[in-house]
Amino acid sequence: MALFALPFQIPNLKSQIFLYLHLPLPPTPFALHPAKLPLGGPMKTSTSPETLPGFEVLEQTPIIIEKILLAASPDALHWKPAPDRWSIGEVLAHLAEVETVFFRRARRMVEESDPAIEAYDQNASYAAGRYSGDPKEHLRRFCHERDLSLSWLRYLPAAAGARTAVHSELGPITLNQLMNEWAFHDLGHIRQISELYRSRVFYPKMGPFQRYYTIKP
Repeated sequence: MALFALPFQIPNLKSQIFLYLHLPLPPTPFALHPAKLPLGGPMKTSTSPETLPGFEVLEQTPIIIEKILLAASPDALHWKPAPDRWSIGEVLAHLAEVETVFFRRARRMVEESDPAIEAYDQNASYAAGRYSGDPKEHLRRFCHERDLSLSWLRYLPAAAGARTAVHSELGPITLNQLMNEWAFHDLGHIRQISELYRSRVFYPKMGPFQRYYTIKP
């Protein structure tokens, strides 16, 4: 059954198409609302065979995190399992900040010839207090920054993956390698957020079922 199937049949096919196109759409996830898009060619989608590696993961990550944390309390967002471990809020702040780092690197690799890429020091950002603040605001900022990244990345052809840079610690890298790290980084923090959330919210109330699980928040 079509997603927006009509409740009645109209003999005139053109009329059917007209009504179909003018039916109200459901709310669209933030990631599908692109920022100002460049002109000059048809838009590529995540299903295109020319999509850069990891693009589909980058599209879904903010949606997944928003769904997981939909009903999260302030306690769950600020809870730290140990003084040297991050809270969910701190993870969200990290994601928001590092998103701009990934995007800036990718853009320079496409627009410049073998640019020099500096290593990112997350410990310095944490020590400087940039991971404190309102977790929900960090999530909003991450969603916004990721939306900007996606709006630019979706227009890159697969051939752009061969573009190179020189990392200050790793040496020569390609855009394909950066894209794979970007998606890998996303999935690692989805797992981290999930583990923190389930350990704080659900595990304490599981009673005897706790014996079946080992938590590592």
